[in-house]
Amino acid sequence: MELNTKEILKKKILDAQEMVRDYEMYAKKVEDQEVADLFRTFAEESGYQASKLQKLLKKLDKGE
Repeated sequence: MELNTKEILKKKILDAQEMVRDYEMYAKKVEDQEVADLFRTFAEESGYQASKLQKLLKKLDKGE
C-alpha cells in the first residue's frame, strides 16, 4: 500500500511524538547526567519536528 503525503505526515507526527515520550522517559531512568541531558535535548528537538509537521499537515488540510 502506497501512502499519500498527508498519511506520511500523520505517521511521522506520531513517530516524533513517540520519540519525545521515549526520550523523556529514558532521561528520567538513566543515571548518567550527561546522557539524561542529551535525551532531554533530543526530546525537545523531536517535539519541534512534530510541531513543524503538524503545521504542514494543517496547511495541506486548509488547501483542500
